[in-house]
Amino acid sequence: MRIVTRLLALVGLVLLAACTKPVHNAAESEVAAARYQAGEPYEIVLFNVVNNERGSGEHSALMINAPSQRVLFDPAGSWTHPLSPEVNDVHYGFDDNQLFRYTYYHARRTHHVRIQHLQVAPETAEYILRLAQQEGPVPDAFCAKSIAHILQQVPEFAWIESSFYPNALSDQFATIPGVVEENVYSDAEPTERQQYTQ
Repeated sequence: MRIVTRLLALVGLVLLAACTKPVHNAAESEVAAARYQAGEPYEIVLFNVVNNERGSGEHSALMINAPSQRVLFDPAGSWTHPLSPEVNDVHYGFDDNQLFRYTYYHARRTHHVRIQHLQVAPETAEYILRLAQQEGPVPDAFCAKSIAHILQQVPEFAWIESSFYPNALSDQFATIPGVVEENVYSDAEPTERQQYTQ
């Protein structure tokens, strides 16, 4: 038992050490200027970037459309854009143009994006937004786990099990009544993805 505990601790340290991405903290004035309100329907949208060859999920993110604003929580993500200022893994100004850029940054010949929409009450969306703002910055490999941690704090999603695996999170999310799912594919080469960060 002691060996197992030590192994788990070692794995945890390795995962934490892998967090090499810089922490982005845009100025408050940038965040305020970028604020975007999409209006109804208020919803949360789970993204899962899936490897086309292996079928494994490789990254999770959560878009939150609340009455106050729409943001993207992209834990330990690599996507950035100058018109979407970021603070601790939360991207502000996440309008339809940014949604398109984010989706096709990830959808390419080697990967597709599994997108799951769920309409929620306005107050639920605001609560999830606040939780996302408090969650980051997130270490590498903790994307799905951090989103599960957020959802577990919402009474109707408290049953969701924590996991490091994006597919496990998406499969659980898919069982929630009212979830609408789509998959986005692209023939673009992986080298073309940088155009969606400019």
